[in-house]
Amino acid sequence: MFRRKNSQPLQQSAAITMALPSAAISEQFRVLRTNIRFSLVDTSLRSLAITSASNNVGKSTVAINLAITIAQQGKRVLLADCDFRRPTIHEHFALPNVHGLTDLLNNPTGVVQDYVQATRLADLSVLTGGPTPPNPAELLSSRRMLHLEKEFEEQFDLIIYDTPPLLGFADAQIVAGRAEGTIFVVQHGVSTKADTEKASEALKRVNANVLGAVYNRVPVNAEDANRHHYYQNKS
Repeated sequence: MFRRKNSQPLQQSAAITMALPSAAISEQFRVLRTNIRFSLVDTSLRSLAITSASNNVGKSTVAINLAITIAQQGKRVLLADCDFRRPTIHEHFALPNVHGLTDLLNNPTGVVQDYVQATRLADLSVLTGGPTPPNPAELLSSRRMLHLEKEFEEQFDLIIYDTPPLLGFADAQIVAGRAEGTIFVVQHGVSTKADTEKASEALKRVNANVLGAVYNRVPVNAEDANRHHYYQNKS
């Protein structure tokens, strides 16, 4: 149904759950997947925004591995890169970013299937960010984006939106305010209490449905290495 651009290997640094499915860290992502499912017992989650207060906290890594673990259950997942300022999803899947979501947004007659790219995992597709536009927030808040979101939900079981950081830009608030659920990523030693509180307030202002937070890169000692790993879900 969707175009397969190439079959180059995934970067192991990000797509851990595909490269090392038996690793303990991969199990932590499966736990996160389960926690999300049980937090929505009476509803079916169709869209999920992954965001953070600032850059370099592992937000995209969480989005990638969560998308993989859900697709491994046979769900048709679309991972869409909405971080138009610093798109990285294509790099981790070794996919071209010549055309992507920004092109689809600027092309009123564009067909979703012509922009979505297949991956090595049958049920996981990727929509890269595309060329950096001068107006990311305007594109994400446009009527065209609303229309595309409906199209995505008609063609996939779950759409995971990798958004920019919340602080400094309106982009993430726009996406999180419309997604059915939001996961907030913080990193030990990087995310500050002040930034986390500001980001939390930003999510509240758009009535985002925050399902929980992922506490990333928690330090462990040798004795605990087999029990506690980089990702912990704190719901």
